Amino acid sequence: MPTFRIPTPLRPYSGGNSQVQVSGDTVGDALDDLTGRYPELRQHLYDGHQLRNFVNIYLNQEDIRYGEGVATTVEEDDTLMIVPSIAGG
Repeated sequence: MPTFRIPTPLRPYSGGNSQVQVSGDTVGDALDDLTGRYPELRQHLYDGHQLRNFVNIYLNQEDIRYGEGVATTVEEDDTLMIVPSIAGG
C-alpha cells in the first residue's frame, strides 16, 4: 500500500500519525482514502474540491503538479508526502 508522510503541523488531524498507509490507484484516490479516515484533515488540504494552493503533494520526491496532478498513478511501495508551503516575513 502507498504511504503518506504527514508533516508535524497536520499530525493532530491524522490521529497523531506521522505515516499512514492508504489505498488507491491515483494520488487523488489516496488522498480520498486519507481524508476519509481523518475527516478533520480535509479542511487543511482542500478548498472545496481543489487542493489548496499552499499544499504541495510529492510522490517519491516529485511534485505531482509537474506530472498528472491528482491523476498521477501510485504503486504499492510509493511514498507520498504532504508539504505545506511556509511563508512569513
